[in-house]
Amino acid sequence: MLLEPAGFGGEGRFLRSLSGLGGSPSMLAGRCLCGACSYSIEGEPIVVAHCHCLDCQRLSGAGHTTGAMFAEDGVSLSGDPATFSLMSEGGNTVTRLFCDKCGSPLFGKNSGMPGFMTVSLGTLDTPDLLTPQVAIFARTRRHWDVMDTSLPTFDTQPGWKPAGG
Repeated sequence: MLLEPAGFGGEGRFLRSLSGLGGSPSMLAGRCLCGACSYSIEGEPIVVAHCHCLDCQRLSGAGHTTGAMFAEDGVSLSGDPATFSLMSEGGNTVTRLFCDKCGSPLFGKNSGMPGFMTVSLGTLDTPDLLTPQVAIFARTRRHWDVMDTSLPTFDTQPGWKPAGG
């Protein structure tokens, strides 16, 4: 389901062994800090990535964000999240969904990949079930934001897209 660049690890590499963890990779749940917004996700993630773009740095207040992309039709959201849209460097509209009470960033959507949403990994109830596969926008990574050197790394957004995206 992922069109991948040469050397990319492929589907399944990002899922840790779930035996004994009491979780299922095909059903995940999460929430914001205050609990006003919660969600469940059915299905497997398309990709799990660290993003070092300047917008993600400002969003997180750190050197990067970490997110997992899922098919939008598998995401069920409760609560009333606020949205903020901006134009990305690539010319796509990026819409961020966040709790309007506590400000927790929950999801992102990109008009260049319709039908998919990226969940902020730190908002999952079981974030350790997923492992990042790739780092993108490395050209703007901060020297103090140390990454796993074994991850495939791209200076910008790679040309691959989810199948159908």
